[in-house]
Order: sequence, then structure tokens, then C-alpha cells
Amino acid sequence: RWDRLKDPEGVIRGFAEHACHETGAHLIYAGPAVEDVSDDPEGAEVLGEAIALRESLGDGARRNIHLVCLPLDDAEENAVIVNALQRAADVVVQKSVAEGFGLTVAEAMWKARPVVATAVGGIQDQIVDGETGVLLDDPRDLDAYGDAVRSLLEDPERAKAMGEAAMKRVRD
Repeated sequence: RWDRLKDPEGVIRGFAEHACHETGAHLIYAGPAVEDVSDDPEGAEVLGEAIALRESLGDGARRNIHLVCLPLDDAEENAVIVNALQRAADVVVQKSVAEGFGLTVAEAMWKARPVVATAVGGIQDQIVDGETGVLLDDPRDLDAYGDAVRSLLEDPERAKAMGEAAMKRVRD
């Protein structure tokens, strides 16, 4: 969702400042098409803030940061897109300020992707820090977030092992 509790500003800013230039990686921040969500009155506003932040970044970071609105009118199409994004990802991020059970986390783990996430709510019960993903103690610590993403991107063997352990954890 385009929700401040998901910290889109922190995800975008931390990636731009700590992972983008060093790795050449791309960030795809995906959320629902706001016109398709009737029960989220702040979604359009939060998406607008994310767009403005992206536009304020330098050319290099802006080229590597993509904001994607996924259709919700066709559930199967949405599922295929989300599945493709997660399977193509080298790292999945769930940097929420507050969260229940993070379905995104479980989906990414099942697809053998390492997850960088905040140690909040049910997320901290899903990820074993350093084994099946990286847990961030402070959702507002952009240095730690960026460093965690960058370290996984720069060490594909570690990321692969972490992803495989994540998949086993979900399966078990």
C-alpha cells in the first residue's frame, strides 16, 4: 500500500543515499493503483509524496528508482505481476514503521529471496536475523537500511544462502 507506515520516503531516500550509486541496482517500489483502493483515503497523497521525492533526487538515483502502481481490478494479473517482481528481485525490502504479519515477507522468503525488514510486529517472528534475512532495529536508520541492502547486493553468495534458508523456514 501507499501508506506512511510502510515508510516509502525512507525506502526511497535510504536506497538513493546508500545503495543505488555503489551497486547500480534499481529499486522498484510497487503499490496498488490508488484509484482501485476505496478504503485508503491517504494512498494518493502518499504516492504523490513519493513521486515528489523521486523527482527531487539527482539524475542517477532518479533513473534507478521506479514507482509502480499495480492494477487491482484483475486479481490474477496483479498476482502474476507481484510474483514476477519478487522472483526477479535480488533483495526484497519491507521497511515498515509498524506491521502485523508481513505477507510480502513470507512471499519473498518462499521465493528464496533475502529480505531486509524492520523488527516490528510479526515481521520479527518471520525472519531470523542474519540467517533468513536482515532485521533492522530502527525503522528510521537509513544508514543501516542502505548498508544492509548494499551488503546483500554486493555479496550474491550470501544473499543466495540467506534466500535458501528463508525458503526452508517458510516451508518448515
